Amino acid sequence: MSYNYRYKNEWNFDALEVYVGSLAKHENNFPEIIRRMATLALELPNLIKKAIPLLRQNRNHSITLSQVQISCLLANAFFCTFPHRNSTQPNSEYSNFPTINFSSLFGNASKQKTEKLRAIFHYFSTVTAPDANLKGLVTFERRCLADPPNWREEKDELTRLYISPDGSIEREGDGMLQVDFASKFVGGGVLGKGLVQEEILFLMNPELIVSRLFTEKLNDNECLKITGAQIYSCYSGYSDAFEWRGPYSDESERDEWRRRRRQIIAIDALHFKNHTDQYNEGSIKRELNKAYCGFRENDVHPDYLPSIATGNWGCGAFNGDYKLKALIQMMAAAVVKRDLAYFTFGNRNQAEQIRKMHQHLTDHRVTVD
Repeated sequence: MSYNYRYKNEWNFDALEVYVGSLAKHENNFPEIIRRMATLALELPNLIKKAIPLLRQNRNHSITLSQVQISCLLANAFFCTFPHRNSTQPNSEYSNFPTINFSSLFGNASKQKTEKLRAIFHYFSTVTAPDANLKGLVTFERRCLADPPNWREEKDELTRLYISPDGSIEREGDGMLQVDFASKFVGGGVLGKGLVQEEILFLMNPELIVSRLFTEKLNDNECLKITGAQIYSCYSGYSDAFEWRGPYSDESERDEWRRRRRQIIAIDALHFKNHTDQYNEGSIKRELNKAYCGFRENDVHPDYLPSIATGNWGCGAFNGDYKLKALIQMMAAAVVKRDLAYFTFGNRNQAEQIRKMHQHLTDHRVTVD
């Protein structure tokens, strides 16, 4: 607060206070972790030698950071030291970027905030430990689609589909291109109240949160691909039932850049206040192009591309029709010639209906056009 004194009447720390007060004795190393985090944050001038470029709209551009650099940037986000990033007013300098300082996570205590903070502090406890082994890199790549397909002329048949009500994108989809059901401001409500697919993904892989520092709001023809992020935690439940369940030991292989072999693609679905708006041609084309932008891979033969792990993209609070969204993703996957692994998160009826739809379309050799 001494650094951000102008927010003394706006910020409160109820959630942080409740979290610290709720810690079990064996988990209560809060003073030690805070000290180590402060030491890490102060390493910023040594670890980041020049300004980090911004991933601006309408530009294909990528940034690669080391895990140590990311941990330092996130420690600074925790202490809210990024200037000009606290205002969300429409005319403010970074109004077109997500928030990055953690102030919004510290106030308005709730069970969900406590569970979020458990995940966050486990990450910081791990990366600041004396035996921390942070040798990897993470790449953040903004992609802009300049040449969308002519969907009326695409002659591809649907690719193979694996669909199950059991399992999850991040576990059973290990090694595949994993879809983040993103907000146009990447990370969505991870630093606030949100606790659905994207927020949970960012809490289990906190290195993803740093993308909020430099990724401008996604346009309709853009996505963000993140390669190399590490999983630090396990969880159970969803939304209000979410719980941090403990540490996760990430044994995934690294590529020649020392990145974890984990690819995550952030694609934001449209939010339909009127449910029927999603069935018009403009909305369908927009979603097709967004999925295609995320699924395609330039200069790699389809035989060498992993399958796509996805699910009911944009079907919760965004009011998407799960059958339509599944069909859109099948079509985009067909054009880029990649198979789909589709998880309905416990809904057996949805899984069966989507399976029958795919079966019907493949039996009759229906093409994308």
